[in-house]
Amino acid sequence: MKELSTKILLVEDEKNLAEGLAYNLRCEGYEVAIAGDGWEAIRMFEEGGWSLIVLDLMLPRMDGLDVARRVRQNDLQVPILVLTAKGREEDRVEGLASGADDYLTKPFHLKELLLRVQGMLRRRSWYRQMPPAGAPYHFGASCWVDFASHRAAGPSGPRELTDKETGILRLLVEREGEVVTREEMLTTIWGYHPDVETRTVDNFIRRLRTYFEQDPSAPRHILSVRGMGYRFER
Repeated sequence: MKELSTKILLVEDEKNLAEGLAYNLRCEGYEVAIAGDGWEAIRMFEEGGWSLIVLDLMLPRMDGLDVARRVRQNDLQVPILVLTAKGREEDRVEGLASGADDYLTKPFHLKELLLRVQGMLRRRSWYRQMPPAGAPYHFGASCWVDFASHRAAGPSGPRELTDKETGILRLLVEREGEVVTREEMLTTIWGYHPDVETRTVDNFIRRLRTYFEQDPSAPRHILSVRGMGYRFER
C-alpha cells in the first residue's frame, strides 16, 4: 500500500471510466481526485500538492494538450501520464512535446497503467533525493546543463528541463561514450519493466536534440546506435 499523502489528479471526462480508474487507484492506496474537464483540471492543479497527473487529451472546455502546457508553465516536476484514445505517432509526439512524461493509449491493460503510475511515482521520489551534480556540465560549443537546478542552454537558447529530460541527459552524460539501451532508460528513468512497448524514449531523445544540437537531424552529441539505443559524445 502507498502512503495516503500520494495524491493523483485524474483528468477524464468519461464518468464511468474515471470512476473505475479512481477505484482501482484507491485500492492501491493512492488518494485520487477527478476533474471532468480542462478548466476544472487547472483549477484543481492550482490547489497544489499533487504527486501525479493522469490526463486525457480530448476534454471539454480545454483540451489536454493545453492543460499539460499550463501545468508545465508552473511546475516542471509533477509527472504527467497521458491516457488517451489518440494513438497516432504524431499525437504521441505532440503529447510529449506539450510536457507529458509518458503516454498510454486506450484501450489499455489496468496492470500496465498501475505499473506505469508506480514507476513514475518512484522516479519522482528518486529525483527529489538526487544529490546535486556540482557545477554546470558544459559540452559542445555552447551547451551546458545544471543537473541540480534543471537549468540548461544550447543553440536554441536557455530553458528549464523537466525531471525526465534531466534524468535522461544525466544518464547519458554519466555513461559518456557507452551505449545506453532503451530498456535501461525505461527501467532507470521511468521505473517500469522494459517489456512494456513504448516510443516514449525516442520522443524524449528527439526533444533533447532540439535543445542541444545545432542540427537535430544530424546530431553530434546525442547519437543513435541502431537497434540498441543511444550514446552521448561531448
